Amino acid sequence: MVYFILIAYLAVTFLSSLVGAGQQEETPESYFLANRNVATVTLFFTLIATNFSAFFFLGFAGEAYRIGYSYYAMMAFGTAFAALSFYLIGNKAWKLGKEKGYLTPVEMVGDMSKSNILKYTFLIVMFLFTFPYIAIQPIGAGIILENLTEGAIPFHWGATLLTIFIILYVFIGGMRSVAHTDVKQGILMIGLMLGAFFVITQNLGGLTTANQKVFELKPELFYHEGVGGHFTWQKWMSFTFLWMATVPMFPQLFMRFFIARSLPHFKTSTVLYAAIPSFLFLLPVVIGVLGHLEFPNLVAKEPDKILPMMLSLHAPEWLAALVMTGALAAFMSTLDSQLLALSTITTRDILVANSNREIPLKRQVFWGRIFVIGFALIGLGIAFLEFKSIFEIIKLAFTGLGILFPAVLIIFYTKKYNANILALSILLAELFALLVHFSYLPKSWIFGFEPIIPAMLIVLIMGGLSTFISTSKAD
Repeated sequence: MVYFILIAYLAVTFLSSLVGAGQQEETPESYFLANRNVATVTLFFTLIATNFSAFFFLGFAGEAYRIGYSYYAMMAFGTAFAALSFYLIGNKAWKLGKEKGYLTPVEMVGDMSKSNILKYTFLIVMFLFTFPYIAIQPIGAGIILENLTEGAIPFHWGATLLTIFIILYVFIGGMRSVAHTDVKQGILMIGLMLGAFFVITQNLGGLTTANQKVFELKPELFYHEGVGGHFTWQKWMSFTFLWMATVPMFPQLFMRFFIARSLPHFKTSTVLYAAIPSFLFLLPVVIGVLGHLEFPNLVAKEPDKILPMMLSLHAPEWLAALVMTGALAAFMSTLDSQLLALSTITTRDILVANSNREIPLKRQVFWGRIFVIGFALIGLGIAFLEFKSIFEIIKLAFTGLGILFPAVLIIFYTKKYNANILALSILLAELFALLVHFSYLPKSWIFGFEPIIPAMLIVLIMGGLSTFISTSKAD
């Protein structure tokens, strides 16, 4: 039954990708951006499917097991605020993309700033911090397939097989295939997570009864601060800004700003995006907290497997297989977009921008496909390395990309600034965040905040000073 469901899902996904491929023209705008003609419903689903990844299915439940219900409030509140950053960044990006024909955020930054230094600073940061997030997807796929097949498909083989499958349909169909599959994967992901929630809670005697039992067992899971006082007010503030700043800075999401058919289509989809997390994020969090009733002593990376463990205990085999197929849909819908975004940036902002002669459009698409293969294999290689938890990888990736947010605001909303100083501010902020993350600088230096707060302040202060100096010289 498990293998039948998996094969059926992969077959439907592949056929759906062929539909997108059949509508594609051999031009960069068609392959990379679906001809900027994506309507509200498809855009909404491609936004959530792109952003809700292995982190949503495995990371949310795992962190809720470790921390408690406060994790839901922090995630839902911070992600809903992404609608504000979509408004500040997305509206302007859509208009500029339509007017200037931009295909990537790096291309946009380079043209607007007239600075190769700032352009390649953005490129390096986007590459460096997207790859850890890419690695999360095969990690999730490996965990799911290993659990679903009771070890018949080991972690490494599961991660490899799903990566190869994604390479295949992205290679063929580009953004149109990604958008077509994202709609189906988004619906599947939401529906099956709902199914997992209802089956597990009902088997535990209902949501109220199960929560009462957990409260008696470990009341800290219900505290505002979480287990061990994890969420101080500094962390609440840090993570709210982290999610809000980072979501639009992922290259695969930034490029979604370019593909909307019109500005009203884009605005409607972002409003829907802001509303969904308040409901959807609760489901894996509840499952993670209730996991203490069945598996009370999980440590280290073990909580990241709590969702498949609870399903194997409480759901019939066919339903567990379906839900985990929904998880695979989440992994795939994020990874395909990440690969396409990085291949677009490499093709347009390195290959085409630095070529001594014009590269034919079909040739650009060819190279984009080659880069998809290369980046997928790099992400797979990273996935095979040792890691602490999914959340730790996510936090590092989000911090690195979130630092770009204040720089984009300066580029979009100030008339004069020094691009070299702004690039330097980004590099210094990234260096500071990495030194704190890997404990080369003491955590006491950031006064209980996450590194994203002081790092963004570095960019804002240095960028603001460059604006003030440039404006003064002009006057």
